[in-house]
Amino acid sequence: MTEKLLLIDGNSVTFRAFYGLINAVERFKNTEGLHTSAIYGFKLMLDKILADEQPDRVLVAFDAGKKTFRTKKFADYKGQRSKTPSELTEQFPYVRELVAAHGIKTYALPNYEADDILGTMAKEAEAQGMEVVIVTGDRDLVQLVTDKVTVLATVKGVTEIERYTPAEVAAKYGGLNPKQIIDMKALTGDSSDNYPGVTKIGEKTAINLLTEYGSLEGIYAKVDEMKKSKRKENLINEKDIAFMCQDLARIRQDAPLEITLADTVYAGPDEVALRELYQKLDFKSFLGQLKANTVEVEFDKSLAIIDLATLTEALPQAKEVNFYLEMADDNYHTADFWGFAIQIDQQVYVSDDVLKITEAPLKDYLENQQVAVNVFDLKRTLVGLNRLGVKLSGVNFDLLLVSYLLDTSENSNDLGKLAMLHDFYGVKSDEEVYGKGAKRACPEKDLLLPHLATKVQAIGQLKSQLLNKLKANEQEILYEEIERPLAYVLGQMEIAGIKADPFCLKNMQTELASRLAAIEADIYQAAGEEFNLNSPKQLGIILFEKMGLPVIKKTKTGYSTAVDVLEKLQDQAPIIADILEYRQLAKLQSTYIEGLLKVISADGKIHTRYTQTLTATGRLSSVEPNLQNIPARLEEGRRIRQAFVPSHKGWEIFSSDYSQIELRVLAHISGDEHMQAAFKEGQDIHAATAMKIFGLEDASMVTKNLRRQAKAVNFGIVYGISDFGLAKNIGKSRKEAADFIAKYFENYPGVKKYMDESVARAKAEGFVETIFHRRRYLPDINAKNFNLRSFAERTAMNTPIQGSAADIIKVAMINVNKRLRQEGLQAKMLLQVHDELIFEAPKEEIPVLQKIIPEVMDSAVSLEVPLKVESKHGITWFDTKK
Repeated sequence: MTEKLLLIDGNSVTFRAFYGLINAVERFKNTEGLHTSAIYGFKLMLDKILADEQPDRVLVAFDAGKKTFRTKKFADYKGQRSKTPSELTEQFPYVRELVAAHGIKTYALPNYEADDILGTMAKEAEAQGMEVVIVTGDRDLVQLVTDKVTVLATVKGVTEIERYTPAEVAAKYGGLNPKQIIDMKALTGDSSDNYPGVTKIGEKTAINLLTEYGSLEGIYAKVDEMKKSKRKENLINEKDIAFMCQDLARIRQDAPLEITLADTVYAGPDEVALRELYQKLDFKSFLGQLKANTVEVEFDKSLAIIDLATLTEALPQAKEVNFYLEMADDNYHTADFWGFAIQIDQQVYVSDDVLKITEAPLKDYLENQQVAVNVFDLKRTLVGLNRLGVKLSGVNFDLLLVSYLLDTSENSNDLGKLAMLHDFYGVKSDEEVYGKGAKRACPEKDLLLPHLATKVQAIGQLKSQLLNKLKANEQEILYEEIERPLAYVLGQMEIAGIKADPFCLKNMQTELASRLAAIEADIYQAAGEEFNLNSPKQLGIILFEKMGLPVIKKTKTGYSTAVDVLEKLQDQAPIIADILEYRQLAKLQSTYIEGLLKVISADGKIHTRYTQTLTATGRLSSVEPNLQNIPARLEEGRRIRQAFVPSHKGWEIFSSDYSQIELRVLAHISGDEHMQAAFKEGQDIHAATAMKIFGLEDASMVTKNLRRQAKAVNFGIVYGISDFGLAKNIGKSRKEAADFIAKYFENYPGVKKYMDESVARAKAEGFVETIFHRRRYLPDINAKNFNLRSFAERTAMNTPIQGSAADIIKVAMINVNKRLRQEGLQAKMLLQVHDELIFEAPKEEIPVLQKIIPEVMDSAVSLEVPLKVESKHGITWFDTKK
């Protein structure tokens, strides 16, 4: 069988890998700040090529330096190239280390380029009857192609390639053979390598000349016979240049190599070396692949069916169990149950019959507060078990929650992927076992049960490691007193659900349909024809071609009709206002009214899910459906809340809302005396800010418009807004907005100091924290890319504020829930909408709630300024907003 030699142009492929991921360079870093994008890309290429080609021998060649015999012949050879970015330069040693760890020889030869090494090795291998494959990002190497030598040239990034054989070379270059590519380059020159070629001769002309005369030598042998022309004149005058370029273009196949083919034998990777390298580079996914291929998970298939007698014997001694409940999809309120696993001491029991959980002794374990239960996703497990009639109690460790607190950017709900982030590689990802999207399905027992077993083992294995990290970060209180108890509270809220009146929603649906039809008719009349209103392309043609409105922005497919574009055109034609209104109402109709009707459960309620581990700031997110984002600006949006009603007659909806909590947190964190004084004195903070930045002496001089602008400045500062962003928000010039921000900081110097210190701290430590030590890591805080760095700086300023506000309302929810139980009230907490808590309660309990809820929320945390809570009640959620 013919041996195959794989030759890789190390320099060109590394460059390709780097520039293929140029937009993500700053996101590819290890914990020490080393850029890793080129290494990552090179690794992807290497995996693909090794798998595709299955070589017997491999060599990766690198340039030894910029000075070679070619630069001696022509000083400007490659002289136009800019300096290699430091972000790339620092990666080359690790690319070589990566190659070496794969068991592959690397080689560089002083005075020669990597191309010359490849050319020489290819010729030697071909002479010995081997098949040769060359991988490069430089098409100059196609000159090496023969019947035995194939060149693979990268197209996009490093994993998409073009394959060159003699036939492909001829097809690509007008019938030329590979050796003629040298002469083509001699005539055309090469802008990449910076040699000139002959003036005014391009690729097409060069191909024609070589087709007629065969070679550069053939051209010059017949040049005198050519018709008089400028081209002939250039050829004659620049003969020396042409032959110099031919010499520069020709890849050497006789370089004085100090290695032989014997050095290129490929024996496979050194897994120990690869593991160490991947750990150093923080290549978690590659490390996971490596471990998944090498680590055998211990699992006794004989335990696939639970032995209840064995469990009964173990019950008195067990003080701790690891438990995992598997469901078919993310919506644990409705998903099918697939199975479960429980680990007691060192023994794992698994089953696909979840009804066994409802029997003793399993139910006793899970409901016994004296037994410490370790899980993955407490809330999901709690709600799932509740559906089975089991009340989960005594949870000690939640792998998902703890992992999220350690790094809010790593929030995968896949236990296998998450375990890998913490260097536990014994669990496959769900995608590997169950499939993805529409193909996701429950596998046969012999695949399902071992997967569940490894999941439950991972929970136990990772517990002490992650809890120790939590302790080192001073995050124990955040977990034990806020996030873990909150998961129980949220689970109870989700189970309770909120009643939705379908008749109210259907009436709104009918009304909106009529409104939309009327607006649609007005739009068609103004346009002079009917068209698909939901097609940006058709709308663009109507507005910018037929009606001749000025084009603001174009996209790849035509004219932009985005909201910000249309808003700039509102004064140009009445049709624009109708289109904007149509879009708003159409979204209300489809997303909210029709969307809510679809998710009303058999009990007449909507059971949203609160994702506790999604946002980087710690804020809760409501999903399926999202009840936090029901529009409030449009009257029609506000009216949707009329459909949310109490679940019992004689009950009401009660709402309590923190007032300006983020600004109060800012006053506390920054220590700014002026801002703190305003809150302590009960002033309107927006009016107080307006007086300061507009130089007003009395609050009576603050108009509604000035207060609105001051409010935009206040909240803009919280979010690290720029003068450009503020100008857009308040309709002022950029200079005026910059003046407002300058005056703001002048009057609130403590805020400016806080902002500067937050950024400085983030640059030094790599993260910022809330008042409860919730961390957010900022890998781009020292990035050279301005946009990435600026975003990270703004995040450093606002995360402690937003995150602390989120923490406070979480504490309030826990304390309110506890107080309701202590008071023996029937009232239930149903929803959390950012800074607002929504309850249902009997009418007779409303006066009690009006007293205790603000009292509990006000005292959730002690700040340098008072917290303020506003409460309302009514027969629908809408009535609490009047």
